[in-house]
Amino acid sequence: MNNIVVITLSIYLSIYLSIYLSIYLSIYLSIYLSIYLSIYLSIYLSIYLSIYLSIYLSIYLSIYLSIYLSIYLSIYLSIYLSIYLSIYLSIYLSKVFHSQTNF
Repeated sequence: MNNIVVITLSIYLSIYLSIYLSIYLSIYLSIYLSIYLSIYLSIYLSIYLSIYLSIYLSIYLSIYLSIYLSIYLSIYLSIYLSIYLSIYLSIYLSKVFHSQTNF
């Protein structure tokens, strides 16, 4: 009789502990993991992304701007200077030629 009570109690206790621990651990782990992950990920991602983006953007923008500006300025200046110089030289030469023919 005593043996049956011990076995029954051990079975009930094991069932109770397994249910209690599974519920408790699932709730505790879900809360802990959600809080930890949200805090850790928010801090880590904000720091990582800010550093990564600042480095990436500085490198990318410096390369992009240097290439873009060099190409743009070379094309723009060549076109602008050729047009401006041709107009200016034509006006200047016409004035010089006109002043020489008046004498």
